[in-house]
Amino acid sequence: MNDRSANIFSLFASTSTLICCALPALFVTLGAGASFASLLSVFPFLIVVSQYKVQISLAALVMIGLAGYIHYRTARLPCPTDPELGRACLTSRARARYVYYFSVSLFIFASLFTYVVPRVV
Repeated sequence: MNDRSANIFSLFASTSTLICCALPALFVTLGAGASFASLLSVFPFLIVVSQYKVQISLAALVMIGLAGYIHYRTARLPCPTDPELGRACLTSRARARYVYYFSVSLFIFASLFTYVVPRVV
């Protein structure tokens, strides 16, 4: 598995955590329960998906951890000596780092709104 596909998988996993688990908690926290109810009438599969929120969160955590490990390993590999290919390599690594950090941020946000905020409020 290369760095790009690992980051795309981690982004997908963190986004699925956001959709299944954090959106319902966010709507209820903001007092938009009626909006959430109408959202469920349009997308009824969200109820079934939210029943597996722990498994989805754990799978996302594993995928993000795997992507971080792969990113760490590939970030230290040498880039080509050709100037154009070297710039492309460095640009690709920078983009991969941003995608990974965005995935981690999305996962943390989703986890906070899924597991921490409902207990505090």
